[in-house]
Order: sequence, then structure tokens, then C-alpha cells
Amino acid sequence: MRVAANLLIGLLFGIGLVLSGMSNPAKVLNFLDLTGSWDPSLLLVMAGAVLVAFVGFRLVLSRQRPVMEPVFRLPSKAGLDRQLLMGASVFGVGWGLSGLCPGPAFTALGLGSPGILAFVGCMMLGIWTARRLRDSGSSVVEA
Repeated sequence: MRVAANLLIGLLFGIGLVLSGMSNPAKVLNFLDLTGSWDPSLLLVMAGAVLVAFVGFRLVLSRQRPVMEPVFRLPSKAGLDRQLLMGASVFGVGWGLSGLCPGPAFTALGLGSPGILAFVGCMMLGIWTARRLRDSGSSVVEA
């Protein structure tokens, strides 16, 4: 049941990315090009996502427990640390250079574009490397 629910949620997210054009790297790069062909549509997509998340979190957290889990598992960290700032920086640079972030990249895999395949491969390698460094106790990823 949980796998089916997660699959449906992922499909809905992917369909939303495709319909909004966010799986197209050019659309994202045009949003970041403030002095050229600026496209504000990503701002509208982000505003819609924030509104949906705000309402959704209020509704979900008003429940005693999640629908498919015994308890809520909420983040326990608060505030900024080096690990968060480094991760956000790497994410931002990758997003700015490629016009892709993880969700749209996976959605665009179906296109078979060599650039998207390379991006997802490098992203997976980066995730694997960060986890290996974290698990080895390296100070590179320590908080």
C-alpha cells in the first residue's frame, strides 16, 4: 500500500513538473537570467508550491499521527550549520549551471538526452560520495 501511494505521489509530482515546464532546463535558466530573457513563470510555480505546502503541512500536522506511519518523523535540527550551507551551495551552483534539480532531472530522464543522463549520473555519484564521506567520519561533511 505504501509503495503504491508513494508511486502515485511521485507520478503526480512528475506530471506537475512536466505541465509547468520545469523539466525543461532552458525555462529554469531563463528564470535565472535577470538581465536577458527573464521568464518569471518559475516564480509563480514556486509560489504555488509554497502555498500548497503551507496548507498541506497545517492539515497533516493537525492529525494525531500520519496515515501510513505510527508517528511523525520531523527533523530535529534547527538553525544553519556548515553541512546545510555546503549542501545548499552545491545544489545552487548545480541548478544554476544546468537548469536542473533532482525532481525535474528524473522527470526528464525519459527524454534520453545525453546532458540529462550525465547530470543524473553525476548527481548520483555526488550523493554516494557525500554518504561515504559522512559514514567515514570525514570532517568535510561533519556539522
